[in-house]
Amino acid sequence: MKFGVFDHMDRGTVSMGEQYRDRLDLVEAYDRAGFYAYHLAEHHGTPLGLACAPSVFLAAVSQRTRALRFGPLVYTMSIYHPLRLLEEICMLDQMSGGRLELGIGRGISPIEMGFYGVGDDAQARYVEVRDIVLQGLTASELNFKGQYFSFEKVPLEIQPVQRPHPPLWYGAARPDVTEWAAARKINIVTNGPATAVRAITDQYRVEWARGAFANEPLPNLGVNRHVVVAATDGEAIALAAPAYQQWFTSLLYLWRLRNIPIPLNFPEDFMEARAAGLCLVGAVATVRDAMRREIAAAGINYLLCRMAFGNLPRAASLQSVYLMQREIMPAILAESTEDQSR
Repeated sequence: MKFGVFDHMDRGTVSMGEQYRDRLDLVEAYDRAGFYAYHLAEHHGTPLGLACAPSVFLAAVSQRTRALRFGPLVYTMSIYHPLRLLEEICMLDQMSGGRLELGIGRGISPIEMGFYGVGDDAQARYVEVRDIVLQGLTASELNFKGQYFSFEKVPLEIQPVQRPHPPLWYGAARPDVTEWAAARKINIVTNGPATAVRAITDQYRVEWARGAFANEPLPNLGVNRHVVVAATDGEAIALAAPAYQQWFTSLLYLWRLRNIPIPLNFPEDFMEARAAGLCLVGAVATVRDAMRREIAAAGINYLLCRMAFGNLPRAASLQSVYLMQREIMPAILAESTEDQSR
């Protein structure tokens, strides 16, 4: 069992410069607290994501942390030039001494991809960029002829620290993607209620058990949850409810602007989201018990916590990190170790 952090970098109430500085301070706290990795979303033209150039922010993360692993979740590969992306990946892995976690994907929002002139061909573009990048991470020269990009004898003067490449991550929304992911040792992360997540994690284990890596440790099977921990349930709810509402407004911003139904299943009402286990909010005992239930019900071995979102004050996020470090993670990790030893 591991704990990580997921960050949309959605707009808060402070200036952008202050928000970036606050987030870097938080990332240092995640590092000190022993979180496994920090995962950053990529979005464009929306208050849902101010880290529209994730490599830029992650370069700062690489220099402000020592043990924390980090990476995009995911690079929206359909809108990238593969050579530029390949070089950025190598730089980040080198700058961090081999701590990059590489999230790959097409991108979830056709609106955002459309800003870059990518439409119905998004999947084909993503696959081609992905294949070029993965080939380039293991080569000293890039040769490729495709539908969108072609390269001939392009020298690759920079390589990643991690071989053959940094660990791969993918956002899994359905059980049918698990065969592809398990065959390539790809870590997965998903959203949604525990029952829906369980269908995905169960299928991943089935595919893993009958694949070529069955005797190796299982990759990370993760889920995202909003997390706020405070002295009492009431205090935590008072902090989290308005922050969730602002985050939800940012989540729907582009879809409402274009009058398109959003393809995500998050309740607008915070208390409904909390009751569904999507928001783990309360005092230490409340959150600890809720995490235990979610981990068991969803069949995960990796819990990604959204520790900063909406107008949640920086001090509240730091308090949650502190209480997670002292009171919650040690207990759950100890129980996980005991379960494995039985």
